[in-house]
Amino acid sequence: MKIGVTIHATDLCIPVAELAREAEARGFHSLYIPEHTHIPVSRRTPAPMGGELPEEYKRSPDPLVALAAAAAVTRRILLGTAVALPAQHDAIAYAKQVATLDRICGGRFVFGAGYGWNREEMQNHGVAPQQRRARTREHLLALQALWAKEVAGFEGEFVRIAPSWQWPKPVQQPRPRTLLGGAAGPGLFAHIAEFADGWMPIGGAGVARALPALRRAVESRGRDWRAMHLVLIGVLPDAAKLAHYRETGMDECALRLPSAPRDQVLPVLDAYARWLT
Repeated sequence: MKIGVTIHATDLCIPVAELAREAEARGFHSLYIPEHTHIPVSRRTPAPMGGELPEEYKRSPDPLVALAAAAAVTRRILLGTAVALPAQHDAIAYAKQVATLDRICGGRFVFGAGYGWNREEMQNHGVAPQQRRARTREHLLALQALWAKEVAGFEGEFVRIAPSWQWPKPVQQPRPRTLLGGAAGPGLFAHIAEFADGWMPIGGAGVARALPALRRAVESRGRDWRAMHLVLIGVLPDAAKLAHYRETGMDECALRLPSAPRDQVLPVLDAYARWLT
């Protein structure tokens, strides 16, 4: 099982490029950051973890831009989103942005994508909350068509693209590694089986019990279960947890770093380095 790290990046914490360089130097496999374009002050949607919404949600940088900066100062570490919100973007422009990032980092981008939980945020982007899953599916299918085909079009309920040329293509073909984040359930697993390369659950609760259902969904589409990537996000590690996740079949575990300045993050990164051996 590979060990990476994840941080809720902000304009006040250690810069993403600096963290990527430090994580790579210590031998970590990956670095993941989330996306929120903005947080409406109405705050009608409860925080997903309960209680008050942490301050860092208001201060998230654009993940693709931040990871491009990280790509410029690293050579080996995987750089990913955990998770991005593709339904909140124009599909044509977003396909080009992701493909460009994958070329900048030499095929090291991991596209962790999700449906979104903040109703006001998605509504500001013209996404009805009850349609977010269907929109995410169409956006990802449209992106994948533009990435893989010389001439690509898409005709859906929410996304319509006339047959078009678009370059650059991503280094990874037919698409950058695409993992769907979210809670276990038949809808999520059906989408993973249809158009993704694996699952990106946040935290480990219930993951082991859910894997047989995911495997059945994947194999029902005629796909190879062994090719799926299972990446657990946001773990506070100890020996028992990591042993359990390894036995469960996780391919990768991203350990949670504090959203904090360099002098607070680097000691935690050093402490986590013990889990690399």
